[in-house]
Amino acid sequence: MVQKKVEMRLAAQEDIVAVRQATRALSVEIGLSIIDQTKIVTAASELARNTVIYGGGGIVTLETLRETDKQGLRLTFEDRGPGIPDIKRAMQDGYTSGSGLGLGLGGAKRLSSEFSIHSEVGVGTRVAITRWKA
Repeated sequence: MVQKKVEMRLAAQEDIVAVRQATRALSVEIGLSIIDQTKIVTAASELARNTVIYGGGGIVTLETLRETDKQGLRLTFEDRGPGIPDIKRAMQDGYTSGSGLGLGLGGAKRLSSEFSIHSEVGVGTRVAITRWKA
């Protein structure tokens, strides 16, 4: 069940910083460990950067979650950019469509408890990650 929901615009570098700060604040609020805070903030930073640089901007929705006996934080990044033609390839470390290191999507997946991606060429991309409190 969603407890708190915040939507933020992603259009410029300063928006990436704001998403990092909001992610940190919500992860502290729900009691994630410092390690889990670092993991979700790092994943958020990578995905926010991808949304701005490769997706041409978009939005991120941050949601605190409670399910029976656990709490978590879900972040959903959405853009209306060019889309990803080969998701399997894009998830591989070292693959980049730009000048990055090619660790963004795969790294974000490894840093998350749950990860999903949907992308359609010419329509856009949606990536959702969740980190559950251990």
